[in-house]
Amino acid sequence: MAKLKEIVSFLDEYLAINEVKDTSWNGLQFQGKEEVKKIVCLVDAGIEPFKIAIDKKADLIIVHHGHFWKGANPSIVNETKERIDLLYKNNVSLYVSHLPLDRHKEIGNNALLLKLLNAKIKEEFLFEEGINISYIGETEKEWSISEIESILKEKLKAKPIVLPFGKAKIKRIAVCSGGGSYADFFEALSKKADIFITGDSSDYYQTAKDSKINVIFAGHHATEIIGVSALSVLLRNKFKIESEFIDIPTCL
Repeated sequence: MAKLKEIVSFLDEYLAINEVKDTSWNGLQFQGKEEVKKIVCLVDAGIEPFKIAIDKKADLIIVHHGHFWKGANPSIVNETKERIDLLYKNNVSLYVSHLPLDRHKEIGNNALLLKLLNAKIKEEFLFEEGINISYIGETEKEWSISEIESILKEKLKAKPIVLPFGKAKIKRIAVCSGGGSYADFFEALSKKADIFITGDSSDYYQTAKDSKINVIFAGHHATEIIGVSALSVLLRNKFKIESEFIDIPTCL
């Protein structure tokens, strides 16, 4: 058993939740019981995920995509009320880490995507008001795009869309978990990446082809399971309590 305030204090500091500007209200979004016996880590907040976590006897739910967003109506009505009622009636806490978990250098989605490919971080990548969200890594071994695709399929259960327009042998890898924008793609291009790996597909097919760069769209959800999964293990080991990652796949 661990104190909620101790877990929250550790996460706030370890994930540096206030270092990057975000559309998510990162940190403790709902406060439940003071004592935590079990943590359940998920990618997304939602009625179904909350019910699954509560069935698993969670005292604390940790998610990447939280409930409260800065651009959303904060009124507790309709589906919002149903979500909050589940937490309130079961006295379960909700903790959120969005961009801080994407950018973390040890257990972040982007750093771990590079680690899957045995790539060492070489430089910072994707900046939000001067703070990087991701990294570019380089490998000793040269990968083919089909080898990278196979690893993503196996390790992330991804269904990649592949644009094989660049070098046959890949060493310099730019990653952006979740939603990679046009700006992110062009930054990868300007930084001479051999491949840009992201989640959401965007229609820069012709530009990628003309610019001779490889691109893999591996799915928003698939590229963001890796961070919360690692966080679950970290918390289990640090606080000596039960901690479990549950994957609730989406089609995205």
